Amino acid sequence: MVDQLIAPYGGSLVDLVDPARGEALRQEALSLPSLDLDWQQQCELEMLMTGAYSPLTGFMTRAQCARVEAERQLDDGTFWPLPVTLASRKKAAAELKPGDRIALRDGEGFMLAVLSVSDVWQDGDCWHLGGAVEGVALPPHPDFVSLRATPAELRALFARRGWRRVVAWQARQPMHRAQFEFCLKSAIENEANLLLHPQAGGDITDAPDYFGLVRSFLAIRERFPAASTQLSLLPAPPREASARALLLRAIVARNHGCSLLIAGGEHQTDGDCRRGEDLAQPDLELPVAALADAVGVKLIAYPRMVYVEDRAEYLPESHAPAAARVLTLSGAEFRRRMQAGLKIPDWYSFPEVLAELHRQNPPRERQGFTVLFTGLSGAGKSTLARSLAARLMEMGGRSVTLLDGDIVRRHLSSELGFSKAHRDINVRRIGFVASEITKNRGIAICAPIAPYRQTRRDVRAMIEAVGGFVEIHVATPIETCESRDRKGLYAKARAGLIPEFTGVSDPYEAPERPELAIDTTSLGIEEAVQQVLLKLEHEGYLR
Repeated sequence: MVDQLIAPYGGSLVDLVDPARGEALRQEALSLPSLDLDWQQQCELEMLMTGAYSPLTGFMTRAQCARVEAERQLDDGTFWPLPVTLASRKKAAAELKPGDRIALRDGEGFMLAVLSVSDVWQDGDCWHLGGAVEGVALPPHPDFVSLRATPAELRALFARRGWRRVVAWQARQPMHRAQFEFCLKSAIENEANLLLHPQAGGDITDAPDYFGLVRSFLAIRERFPAASTQLSLLPAPPREASARALLLRAIVARNHGCSLLIAGGEHQTDGDCRRGEDLAQPDLELPVAALADAVGVKLIAYPRMVYVEDRAEYLPESHAPAAARVLTLSGAEFRRRMQAGLKIPDWYSFPEVLAELHRQNPPRERQGFTVLFTGLSGAGKSTLARSLAARLMEMGGRSVTLLDGDIVRRHLSSELGFSKAHRDINVRRIGFVASEITKNRGIAICAPIAPYRQTRRDVRAMIEAVGGFVEIHVATPIETCESRDRKGLYAKARAGLIPEFTGVSDPYEAPERPELAIDTTSLGIEEAVQQVLLKLEHEGYLR
């Protein structure tokens, strides 16, 4: 057994926040240009400032990134798997040049750090900044404060508890029974303590699912031995699963005091390191196990686990008795059952974990959702939307909000005109309000013209991140729409009196794959609403 924790990568732990320099940097920042960081950029900055990325002391330059990509080395020859840069699409980034100093702030203007820019380069529509970082304060986290610890704080905690050998479990997915049993077994077999270190880099507005993830870890923590298990959140930004990303995680684990890392098992989607046994594949892009040894971290390969019913336990598939009955449940099937409100087998997960996941992602009949009616002026969108809202209110169970185009124009977008840019802004505002309603388990009924496909795609993505989305194309022909035009808008548009009128002087881009298309030319309102209700029932939003 070792008599002390593994040393940080590179020999010493970096800490870029110097309290003695904080006030001077804040005063200097008053005269510096500022760059507001989104939550993912803040995660990357926090990993730098706390020393999780030791020995890095700033964001990499273009030349340093190229060397890492080609040779996997820092300037001094130290192995490093992935570039770490500050990437931004904001105008402030494009205007910087080497030698500038810039204040890095969060979205509310809170001062985080000063970046001494040593390199600026463009890649597509994104600008990359490299240079040394002087930290002022870590990004503020109003959530799960007691679960947050820097590498230095975790190392001090391990030292106080007498821990000398620690195995890390890093994941972006909830832990179920197979992972629980494997983590416990790995710690025992390696005579190590266990750090549950979920990658919980998130924001309360942009990444709501992470609350369910953390609560699920709080629930399962109670099943581990309290004396040999520690739960702490890792503010790592999300990265695509790859061999290089795994090696970066190994460095992060070492900097937090862990000499072992369980590799694989943390992803429910395919990736080149989805299971630990994949590390032995000959066609893997890098010799991961050997490189991890060079980093100083032992990888514990997570195998394909199966539940052996006769023994009432999980085993690696290769260790299961030949005649034994084995059970498995894929990630896709688990998600389908969760979404449909179907039973999850007791052997797959623990009831307290499932309860937390159900709270965060209830079955569809209890989720919020948005119905977006889109179509030409006069197609019948508003009439359908009002009738559908009334029917859903009659049913009860969830709050219903009607976001009709004219109502939104009057109360939310009164300063906007009808140019392409303004119509785009209007629809995106509707999408944002609808996403907030949907996130809070309500029903939003929207009826703008919404003529542009890309805007509708963006609204769909925004809402589907928090709930359900049903696009209904009110596909009434323009001839019918004109015949219903009581205000004579079409006639005025054809006479050139109304510029940029959808369907006449400005295009309407019909949906490519709406959930439902309705032509109200010869269809009564009640029939049309009934079609919508049947569609909602078919999709599982109504019972």
